[in-house]
Formats: sequence, structure tokens, C-alpha cells
Amino acid sequence: MTFPEQQPNQPQPQPYPQGAGSYPPPPAYEPGPGPTRRRARRPVGLLAAVAIAAAAVGGGTATLVERWAGNDSSASAPGVAGTNASRSTSGTVSGVAKAVSPSIVEISATSTSGESTGSGVIITSGGEIVTNNHVIAGADQVKVRTSDGKTYTASVVGTDPGKDLALIKVQGAGGLKAASLGNSDNLSVGDQVVAIGSPEGLTGTVTSGIISALNRDVTVPKEQGQGQGQDGRGRGGWPFEFGGQQFNGDTGSSKTTYKAIQTDASLNPGNSGGALIDMNGNIVGINSAMYSPSSAGAQSSSAAGSVGLGFAIPVNTVKADLASLRAGGESGGGNGGDGGGNSSAS
Repeated sequence: MTFPEQQPNQPQPQPYPQGAGSYPPPPAYEPGPGPTRRRARRPVGLLAAVAIAAAAVGGGTATLVERWAGNDSSASAPGVAGTNASRSTSGTVSGVAKAVSPSIVEISATSTSGESTGSGVIITSGGEIVTNNHVIAGADQVKVRTSDGKTYTASVVGTDPGKDLALIKVQGAGGLKAASLGNSDNLSVGDQVVAIGSPEGLTGTVTSGIISALNRDVTVPKEQGQGQGQDGRGRGGWPFEFGGQQFNGDTGSSKTTYKAIQTDASLNPGNSGGALIDMNGNIVGINSAMYSPSSAGAQSSSAAGSVGLGFAIPVNTVKADLASLRAGGESGGGNGGDGGGNSSAS
């Protein structure tokens, strides 16, 4: 049996002797006064919290510094400037016009039968320009006016009447803005497009629409005097055939057929040789033919104009023909001439 007074956890009070040597030794550790101990604990807890916060903020600061310095492997790498024009066009008609208009020119071709006006697309900074063969065929002199108003004399490098394509080169020019040639195989019906050219001599005219159809078999004349130069002021026409019917005039006996892109972007005489452009600013076609209501029995030429039936040569056809055009094409180079022979047009 254990008595309460004998429990070890309850020390019994002892009387102190009267002598100083009789006091018990001090404890091995004697805590300070209560208030002092509480003050010591609070700063420690506060410092710990501050240290954690500082570590978190410091880590974030270090991450920000690394990102600003470009050392953060998890951060997205900055975009590399390239030839894709989509960043400068913003996918808008105005953006496309601003980006591509400096690459589109007006072409004036003078021959003994008069003057024709068309358009062209700059493909090299040194002044190579793609246009339609019918714009420059038979010309004694070719002049090019750029978007900044400068005028240059141009020579015909090569022509391919079978594809209604020609390559000319301006003289004494450099640093021109070349257009970006896209991929017409990627087009789909309904895609938005922009057309830029010089209809009726109105340089830099911009219209827009969609791809209405692909792989249209369009037939156009090859020979001079049968639609060649038909974009001339007052010379009427822009003859082509589709589905066995002739439109906008007589296409003549020497003709060629190619697969065309159909668009409802407004095209008018003078747009020939100009650009059909996707919303990323890439050339996808060379505008080459249009239907005009004047061929449907209109009473006056004032009723003629675009009704949303335009056609363009796919840019992939142009790219495949460039080497031949640079080598002189079927014309063998030199000014004028329509090539005079058959071609391997599809």
C-alpha cells in the first residue's frame, strides 16, 4: 500500500537548516522569468515565418530573373523571324494589303497595236516579275511601276504561252520587296483570299473574297491579237472558254487550257498578272481571266465588269515553270514575242 505522501512525483517539503551551508544546490537549469521566455519564443516563430516567405519570394525572384535573362528552360523560346507573313498580316484584308502591296506592280506594254495594262508580282529583290503572257505578248516596250510610284523599263526574260505565264526583269532596280510564294495545293473551297492588281490602271487596287472552286479547266488564247493584251484600255474583252462556251470575246484558233482557281474576289481588266493571296500573305495564284456580263448581251460597255467569276493560275504551276522561264521559256528571251509554239501545259 502506497500513501500519497510517499508518491515520488510529489516531493515532500523539507525544513531548511539555519546554516548557509545547509541550502540545497541550485538546479542544473533554471529557466528565466516567464515573460522573458515568452518574448524569446515570439521572435523565433516570426523569424521562421519571415524566412519561409523570403525563400518563396526569393525563389520567385530568381525565376523571374532567369526568365528575363533567358535561362529558364521551362519558358517558351522566343519566336524566330521567318518568311511567314502571318504575323504581319494579322489574318485581315488590311494586313494582307499592307504586307503584300509593295510586291505588286503595274505593267504597261506598248506595241504597234496600242497599249495594254496589266499587273505583275515581284519574286526576287533584284527585279524578277511574274505576269501573264497575254499582258506583254507582242510588246515593243514594257514599263513597270512599283507601289512607291517609281517607273522602270523591263525586258522579257521568258514566256510560256501554254500556261499564260511570262517572266520579266526590271533594269537598274535593287532591294525590291519580293512576295512569298505559297502552296496552292493547300487551298480549300471557302478559304478567304485577297486580290491585288491594277484594274483599268488603278494601281494597287485591293479586293477580297473566297476560293469558289478548284481545278477549273479554263481555256485562253495563245496568239497575239486574239486576246493577247486584252487588258488594254478600250480594247475590250478578256476572252476565255469554259465548259465549251466562249466568254468576253473570241479566243481564236490557237488556245491553251489550264487548271485554274476560281474566286469571287472582284477582278477586272488590268488585274491580269496580279496576285491572289491567302490570309497569311502568301501568293497562291496569278490572276488571269474573268467573266464579264458584257459577253451575256449587255447593251453597253459600261455594264461590263466583275460579277464574282474570276480565275487564277495556281502558284504551284508558276513555281514549276520558273526554271524554264528563266532559261528563256518558249520565246528564247528578248523583248516581245508570244513564243509561237505548243507547250506542255496541263
